[in-house]
Amino acid sequence: MANNIYTAGLGNVGSYQVSGIPFLSGTLDATSGLLIDFPYVSRWVVINNSGSADLNISLNVNTNVNIYTLQGGQQSPRLELKLTGLALEGGLAGGVSVIAGLTNLPVARINNISPSGSNWSGSIGVG
Repeated sequence: MANNIYTAGLGNVGSYQVSGIPFLSGTLDATSGLLIDFPYVSRWVVINNSGSADLNISLNVNTNVNIYTLQGGQQSPRLELKLTGLALEGGLAGGVSVIAGLTNLPVARINNISPSGSNWSGSIGVG
């Protein structure tokens, strides 16, 4: 008897159609660098930089690639991205907040690199 267990994955449309599980994190100090790991894959993310200094945001927490700079006193648009985490650096101490809607897809089930050296996030080979 086959022991196949089928569960939802990254391409499961229903996981992105429903309201997200709330993830809120405020008064963060990212001046020396900060990694935020989500327990589930994100559906969308909004980052607020209420300080006067620029905030660097990396969508790949393992390297400093794909950096987006959010100017002081600005808020990002609602970023419809499948993320497992963020790397933040800059801003003012206590002046950064992250709001995200998470899917029900656990990071541990999909956050891996295949033997071919590529992964689902597109962070390898994009520069």
